[in-house]
Amino acid sequence: MSLDMLVKLYDLAPDPALDRRLAEGGIEIRRALPPELVLINRWIEPRFGAGWVSETTVAMARQPPACFLAVKGGELIGFACYDATARGFFGPTGVDETARGLGAGQGLLLACLTDMRNQGYGYGVIGAAGPQDFYRRCVGAIGIEGSSPGIYRGMLRDAEPTYKEH
Repeated sequence: MSLDMLVKLYDLAPDPALDRRLAEGGIEIRRALPPELVLINRWIEPRFGAGWVSETTVAMARQPPACFLAVKGGELIGFACYDATARGFFGPTGVDETARGLGAGQGLLLACLTDMRNQGYGYGVIGAAGPQDFYRRCVGAIGIEGSSPGIYRGMLRDAEPTYKEH
């Protein structure tokens, strides 16, 4: 399992170039609506596993929902959540393999972290950060030494693991 990473939310800045790139690509980043929960979870499970469905359900139960979507042409292409496994934690997040490289992942990351800052958090933790170079580049995240397995220690897992790192 990967290290957790720390992000200074108070240092986040808007990214107009990313906003233009998403708009030009027809990608909308928006907060999920509670009636979308079943559809979102149906989309997540075959791509990322049941563990992420559980976390997303918790994030969607918050008010307002702590889950954001990337939508292109009326179709879900990615999602990101926070405050799911622990308060102040970003994740899970995932973008469909066919839509990677279009900026949706970065847009989802910034939407969640900005919302966390607006909710009063000074720092955010990216739990079990998978693509660490991506998080360093996009938001200046730094690894938290000794954080693996962290809060995931002792977590029950499927016999055939489907849970993937954030």
